[in-house]
Amino acid sequence: MRRMRRGSRSTAGAPEAPVVQPPPAGGGLSETGETGLRRARRLSIRARLALTYTGLMAVTGAILIALVSSYTIFEVHIIADGTGDSQEIPAEQIDFSSPETDAMLRDAENALYATYTSILWAAVIVLLVLTLLSAVVCWVLAGRMLRPLTSVSTAARRAASGDLSQRLALTGPKDEIHELADTFDGMLASLERSFGAHRRFAANASHELRTPLATTQAMIEVALGDPGASAEDLRAVLRKVLEVNRFNGEMVNALLDLADAQAGDIRYEEVDLAGMVRAELAQVAEQAQMRGLRVEQALEAAPASGDPVLLRQAVSNLLRNAVRHNVEGGWISVRTGRGPGGVRFAVDNDGPVVSTQEVAALSEPFVRGQGRASGTGYGLGLAIVSAVVTAHDGELGLSARPAGGLSVVMELPEARQQTTPGSGRRDAGSDDDQ
Repeated sequence: MRRMRRGSRSTAGAPEAPVVQPPPAGGGLSETGETGLRRARRLSIRARLALTYTGLMAVTGAILIALVSSYTIFEVHIIADGTGDSQEIPAEQIDFSSPETDAMLRDAENALYATYTSILWAAVIVLLVLTLLSAVVCWVLAGRMLRPLTSVSTAARRAASGDLSQRLALTGPKDEIHELADTFDGMLASLERSFGAHRRFAANASHELRTPLATTQAMIEVALGDPGASAEDLRAVLRKVLEVNRFNGEMVNALLDLADAQAGDIRYEEVDLAGMVRAELAQVAEQAQMRGLRVEQALEAAPASGDPVLLRQAVSNLLRNAVRHNVEGGWISVRTGRGPGGVRFAVDNDGPVVSTQEVAALSEPFVRGQGRASGTGYGLGLAIVSAVVTAHDGELGLSARPAGGLSVVMELPEARQQTTPGSGRRDAGSDDDQ
């Protein structure tokens, strides 16, 4: 289409710019706006995500339409004013005074603005349709994104009711939600192990404490039910009751030691671990000689940092276990020294063969290895050692020796300068054996 130059004309056919109302004085929100904000805060995460994505799409589309409209108006003005670069008809060939020419130019200008208006309305309608479609798509996608969180919420409610066995086992890409689900599964597994250990501890403690009480009651009932019981018979019953009560008292002391170790109330001091082991070896030397045990020592310097009472209890339990759960004429190896992560105390001993499954459970309270001096000890020795090592941020390694017996390695941090005072503890020395 050839353009025709003409004089300056007004653009009466151009649409007027919309009038923008000024904001209310003071910049405050109206009552309706505040209510809308409060209502928005009550929307679900899914609804807020869908609205956010839909609003972003609508705003982007509106900006695009505004840019295209501005450019179109600019081009229409160029065409209407005849200032474009296209081929033009010489002015001497046009009779501007002719009514036909003026009418033709006006019709051409009106046609351009009509075309622009129709395109603008079509773009607005398309934007509205796309906004509705994007709202539906965003709602569906947000639901799929948040579906794992619904599973987490359901699992949390079941866990709160006491069921810790379920796992999310989320599949798919390793994103933030997948990491959250894996962390939640790990937490459930840890809680299940902890509660299981507590239930086993309660059941075992009840059994261990009930048995001597039932034994004492039975002996007393038998003595009272025998009208011909002599004074010597009653003294024999009393001696047995005294022995049972002594066993109960030692078990209670062992439980208190375990509670102290698990409380984590550590009084850090510099401890000569090698000297402590040497002193505790002297305490069990007589019992080891009575059983014909050969003790090998390799005690190198091992300055540790920790609570001397708790560490002495742990060392004593390990050495007493090595003596009691051994065979006649057996062998014990005791070593101390520095290791890669701190100081190390290792004890190896002969004894009955222990399976891998038994080794994994020996550090639990009231667990005794099968065939390991059945009936002696309280099953709390290694549990106390494990609690002491954990409280000192150390590591306890248990492994079964192929020829029989155990190999125990206790690793602790090296001595540090600062000292954290703590509350006093009961003196070590209770006979707490595995």
